[in-house]
Amino acid sequence: MQKNPFILEPFKSKEYFCDRERETEELIHNITNGRNTTLISPRRLGKTGLIFRVFEEIDQRHLPFETIYADISDTLSLREFIKVLSDAVVAKLKKPQRISAFFQSLKSVRPVLELDPMTGSPQLSFTFANTSQMQDTLTDVLTYLESYPKMIVVAIDEFQQIREYEGINMEAILRKHIQNLHNVRFIFCGSKKHTMTDMFTNAKKPFYESTSFCYLAKLQVNVYASFIRKHFESAGKSIDDESLDYILKWTRIHTYYTQRLCNEVFSLSSDKVNSAVVMTSIQAILNSERERFLEIRQLITRSQWKMLGAIAKEGSVSQITSSGFLSKYGISSGPAALRNIQALTEKELVMVTNDESGTSYSVYNVFLSRYLEKINF
Repeated sequence: MQKNPFILEPFKSKEYFCDRERETEELIHNITNGRNTTLISPRRLGKTGLIFRVFEEIDQRHLPFETIYADISDTLSLREFIKVLSDAVVAKLKKPQRISAFFQSLKSVRPVLELDPMTGSPQLSFTFANTSQMQDTLTDVLTYLESYPKMIVVAIDEFQQIREYEGINMEAILRKHIQNLHNVRFIFCGSKKHTMTDMFTNAKKPFYESTSFCYLAKLQVNVYASFIRKHFESAGKSIDDESLDYILKWTRIHTYYTQRLCNEVFSLSSDKVNSAVVMTSIQAILNSERERFLEIRQLITRSQWKMLGAIAKEGSVSQITSSGFLSKYGISSGPAALRNIQALTEKELVMVTNDESGTSYSVYNVFLSRYLEKINF
């Protein structure tokens, strides 16, 4: 069985990771020069993969850094933040003596070490008496990292999630600790551009101007096309220009959706990839996603679904309240359009893009957008 080179996990190795050489060098440059970085990217554009690509490069260059990755996207409290960060630290330490040293450094609480029954990886269980003990434990964890014999790089994914923690100003708490750390470099990663930008550029916020910025954009068409062709040809499969161009156009060069379609095309093709194989692969994906799309429809209002479909049919909309757009899709009014856009953006069903030409709106999920194109509203 041929190994499918179009992986859907965030990162496997440099061989299966397309480009991002400039961003990799930028992040390593910041790390080696003592700078923390804010990395902002829409979801599924390769942000997490880039982090692990940077970590791989640090290891291959034998740079004097230990690397730790913590995904806090599912956390809702300081308690959960501490657990995720501590689990990430323990997973990296591995050696029993280092884990023991970490445990001893936690003076405020005594966690219980357990093994995840599904993955076998070590996990910590905490019991806190109050918020004060939680904050003391966070201090202990960061103090341990500061005293570690090697410099540490900590990447915190979906960092904007800390604004969802109720009852505490997590930004202020973290900033107070981080500004005193000299042995730790941070990469604060986030997918909500507006929130992340406000966190680090608003003069009233604790993290104001405390990091360098790195924005992740879509890959260049020619670079991605070369990457795709190379992997098909390495597996003894040819792909014609028309098919390759259509794949990139249909997926809008959005990394995950391009990878997913190429993965399907690779699995369904023999030695030649043509338009028929691409179209069959597209239909297979849309069929497999249909039930999920119908679930989304049940979770939003009828007018929001209608607005989502209108944006999908346009591909991208800049004048969301224009009379032409409203009348074309039977949307009642400008205020109604704005209410729907706000709700869809908060649910991360619509992506807002701000550039030199202004603000535009598109359906976040490319597959959903292509599905909606074909529906009559």
